[in-house]
Amino acid sequence: MTTQHDLVPSIPAVPVGPGGRDALIGRRIFPSPLGRRITYALVFEILAVGFTTLILALLGNDSSSSFIVGVISSTVALTWNLVFNWGFEAFERRIGVTNRPWYMRVIHAVAFEGGLVLMLVPAIAWVLGISLMQAFILEIGLLIFFLVYTAIYAWLFDRVFGLPEPASHYQR
Repeated sequence: MTTQHDLVPSIPAVPVGPGGRDALIGRRIFPSPLGRRITYALVFEILAVGFTTLILALLGNDSSSSFIVGVISSTVALTWNLVFNWGFEAFERRIGVTNRPWYMRVIHAVAFEGGLVLMLVPAIAWVLGISLMQAFILEIGLLIFFLVYTAIYAWLFDRVFGLPEPASHYQR
């Protein structure tokens, strides 16, 4: 007799990274998808604060003010991510979206980044003592940097720790 457990493929001992190669860490360390997501976000944001501080300091801003902007930006981005995605998913349910076609992904990305800009520009201007236009230009530069950073970080994280396992692997 075949059980549901028999139908779920076994989880490999060494996670698979991008391109089907073994992950660099060489063993599975995340017991659940949630642990992987939390680690991903924490490491991402710690590095984001460091990069923001460095970029702003290299542009001639005081290093302590640059650090404060980094911490504020990271905190706002994490909080906005949770709130925005909860609201966006509720909106999708309300209008009956059962998958996320490309145009919904574009709307999602533009609305998320637009909200982030609206919240961060005044904070950056205030902390650094610059005009709203200067803060807007800085924020656009940071958004471009973080677009590239996010892609590289995601690839490196997957290369080191392996790709996430399908949810079916965690069902009992």
